[in-house]
Amino acid sequence: MSDNTGQNTLTEEEKEEGWRLLFDGESFDGWKALGRESIPNDLWEIQDGTIHKINTGEVESLPDGRPAEGGDLMTEETFLDYELYFEWRVEPSGNTGLKYNVSEEISLEHGVSALGFEYQLGDDRSFTEENKASHRVGAVYDLFPTKDRIEINPTEEFNQSRLIVDGNHVEHWLNGDKILEYELGSKELDSAYRVSKFNVIPDFHKKRKAHLVLQNHKDAAWFRNIKIREINTEE
Repeated sequence: MSDNTGQNTLTEEEKEEGWRLLFDGESFDGWKALGRESIPNDLWEIQDGTIHKINTGEVESLPDGRPAEGGDLMTEETFLDYELYFEWRVEPSGNTGLKYNVSEEISLEHGVSALGFEYQLGDDRSFTEENKASHRVGAVYDLFPTKDRIEINPTEEFNQSRLIVDGNHVEHWLNGDKILEYELGSKELDSAYRVSKFNVIPDFHKKRKAHLVLQNHKDAAWFRNIKIREINTEE
C-alpha cells in the first residue's frame, strides 16, 4: 500500500492557480450519496487518507450495468467548466468510474444511480479483445474509446487522472498523457449517444452545470488527492 503522507494537500502554487480540495482526507464533507439521506457505511469509508469504495460482492445490476441499489457518491456542489485532478486505484480485475455532467434529477427519474459521462477506471489486464473499446480504462464509457489501449500502474499503486471541461472541449488524461478528447454538442457525440446504452435518456449528452460522482461499483476502489480548478470561460 502506498504511503499517504502529505496527500490531500495543496501547494502554495496550486492555491494561487485557483485549485481547491474536494476531499480533505478525513471526512465526507462536501459529498452525499445520490438518492439517499446519508452515505451508506457498507459501501463507503474513509481509509488511510482515501475514499474507499468497499467491495460489495456480486450484486444484481440494471440492464445497463448500473447497480440496482444506487449508492453513488456525489459532490454537493455542481460545476460547469473546470480542471479536475484525482488519484485512484482498484483491486485486481476491478473497475469503477468517475462520472461527470451528472444531473441528480435526471438520474432519479430513471433509477437510483448516477447518469452522466463516465471516465472509466479499472484494471484492464483482465479485459480481453472481446471487451468493447469504449468500456476500457480512460474511455468515456459506452461513448468514446481512448486513442490507444492504456497501460495502468500495478493495482497496489495509484494512477493520476485529469479531466478538463472547458466550454465544449473535454479531455481525459492518465498518468501524464492525454488519452482522449471530444467536443460537447458535436455530431460525433450525438452519433455516439444514439448507438449507446444511454439513448433512451433524453438530453443525456447535453452539457449542464452538474455534479461529479464516484461510482458505486461492486469492486473495491480507492480515491485521494481530489482537487478542482474552476475555469472562467469569460476570461
